[in-house]
Amino acid sequence: MDDTPQLSVRAVLLSIALTVVLAAANAYLGLFAGLTVATAIPAAVVSMGVLKLLGRSSILENNIVATGASAGSSIAAGTVFTMPALVILGHWSHFDYWWVLTIIGLGGLLGVLFSVPLRRTLIIDQDLQFPEGVATAELLRASSDTGGGARLLGLAALAGAVFKLLMSAVRLIPESFTLAGFLGKRTIAYLGINLSPALLGVGYIVGINIGLVMVAGGLIAWWLFIPIYNTFLFDHDPSLATALLGVDAETAANLIWTRKVRYIGVGAMLIGGLWALWTLRSSLLSGVKSGLAAKETGGALAETERDLPMPFILAGIVLFVIPLFALYMVVVGSFSIAATMAVIMVVAGFIFSSVSGYMAGLVGSSNNPVSGITISTILFASLVLLAFLGHGSTVGPVAAILIGAVTCSAAAVAGDNLQDLKAGRLLGATPWRQQVMLAIGAVAGAAIMAPVLNLLLEAYGIGTPAHAGVKALNAPQATLMAAVAKGIFVGGLPWDMIGLGALVGAGVIVLDQLLARSGSRWRAPVLAVAVGIYLPLEYTSPIFLGGVIAEVVDRWQARHNPGKDPEQLRRRGLLFASGLIAGEAIVGVLIAIPIVLSGDVDVLAVPQALRLGQWLGLAGLALIAWRLYRSAISPADSKR
Repeated sequence: MDDTPQLSVRAVLLSIALTVVLAAANAYLGLFAGLTVATAIPAAVVSMGVLKLLGRSSILENNIVATGASAGSSIAAGTVFTMPALVILGHWSHFDYWWVLTIIGLGGLLGVLFSVPLRRTLIIDQDLQFPEGVATAELLRASSDTGGGARLLGLAALAGAVFKLLMSAVRLIPESFTLAGFLGKRTIAYLGINLSPALLGVGYIVGINIGLVMVAGGLIAWWLFIPIYNTFLFDHDPSLATALLGVDAETAANLIWTRKVRYIGVGAMLIGGLWALWTLRSSLLSGVKSGLAAKETGGALAETERDLPMPFILAGIVLFVIPLFALYMVVVGSFSIAATMAVIMVVAGFIFSSVSGYMAGLVGSSNNPVSGITISTILFASLVLLAFLGHGSTVGPVAAILIGAVTCSAAAVAGDNLQDLKAGRLLGATPWRQQVMLAIGAVAGAAIMAPVLNLLLEAYGIGTPAHAGVKALNAPQATLMAAVAKGIFVGGLPWDMIGLGALVGAGVIVLDQLLARSGSRWRAPVLAVAVGIYLPLEYTSPIFLGGVIAEVVDRWQARHNPGKDPEQLRRRGLLFASGLIAGEAIVGVLIAIPIVLSGDVDVLAVPQALRLGQWLGLAGLALIAWRLYRSAISPADSKR
């Protein structure tokens, strides 16, 4: 393995080039639509084509390219979810290059450093699934597979790509199938499923338990709390009550979820994050200890187990905090407050990088609620700063956003990085080489963020139009961050919902412990429930469906192929699920290009969608689900 090219010059240069392009596209999409797309898989596909043209390439070299590009795209998420809040709050009129580079770049580097001990904890000790990491590894393996594996993955990728094209670009079918109505005068009934083959693939990879727990969180939010609120608490918030007057059931459900019930997920996430850190404490400490011990053992470790040296990690954390502390001093003008901010930043950064990594291991980076994690950070930071700065402070929200920006970048990078490190482990890559590439990708992505944001600010405006007749970019996450930070210092946050979420989280923890003690195969991880509450129901339902298919397949295989290796039996289904994720991710990036160039989200859309489009989409998703099942139980087996 030592002779296999990994961190080659051409791989680094190609990764940086892809990072610049993909991070810029993600920045626009994040500001425009409130979402970003995972780019490790598209980068791997481009890398396989480009490096093949340049000469002989290896799986591990292609994996390095995907690793760096993934870090760059996650930096875009960390940036657009937080930094525009400073413009929305009126603190900035434009994005200062060095401030953005320092805050976001150092936040990303901290995420890389935090992910080093987390690799041992979450990938080795906990052995989490990391579905997109598995998908990337299967994609790269299939590229050199001369058997049926490549064909199966390609077929699934085509299905995922066509579906994504029809939904998000051409708009012939909607992205979701929803049914909603009122039972009586007020009670809302709602059902939704996102027609995403990729989410179906994620559900197949993570399995029935996680899928069931996530959809349970969604059902708690959409079938319990939203109907209760609209039926009994309609007049609790006058501004929301006014907004709800005369709207249809689906709009009402989404308004209540956005303004109220979503914060129950935030409260559960706060409790769940602390609980996850507590339960992982031994494993995290073991990761740090094993990293320190690795330095002493020298060459005793295999190449596939060599991380960056732990003393280097600890020194890097200290080194990166110093300039961030200096910037905080400039903002608040107080040594003690700046020092407090730096401590909160480091502690919250590591805690929520751990939570982000854990969630990425359960449901994948694309479904990782980084914005919810950041809201939790801003809530905690604002409450601490409130004691120093007092009610009504104008500096307080700015200081909280700056802490949140570092934490968000670290958490986003850590979650994506662990997907890459999972792929590397499956492929036999050297971790320290990937970690170096991750750092390079994070810095490259941060270096272009300010110019991209200023370009978009001048062309469209963020929050408010830049010119008459121009539609401003909504920046939904940044707007929410600004509202949360400001709400702490001037009031207006739904503390009752956050407190209720904390109680729900505590109840789920008790249930999970009872299940563990009873020896049940089922568990109820609190963070998965919290994510289910925090995300729209339509996102968790296809994950649950994919998990059901995986369970049916496992039982079929156990009945018809007793005594055979379960992992080998699962490979065909895993290939098909990975192809669904890969195809949708690739098209998600490709359709961003004409949108960015034209500035029109409907540039590829047809004038009118198909009649009964959502029913046709549902039928198409059912057909893909059936094909996934049939592929998984097929007796054919591609050897490698």
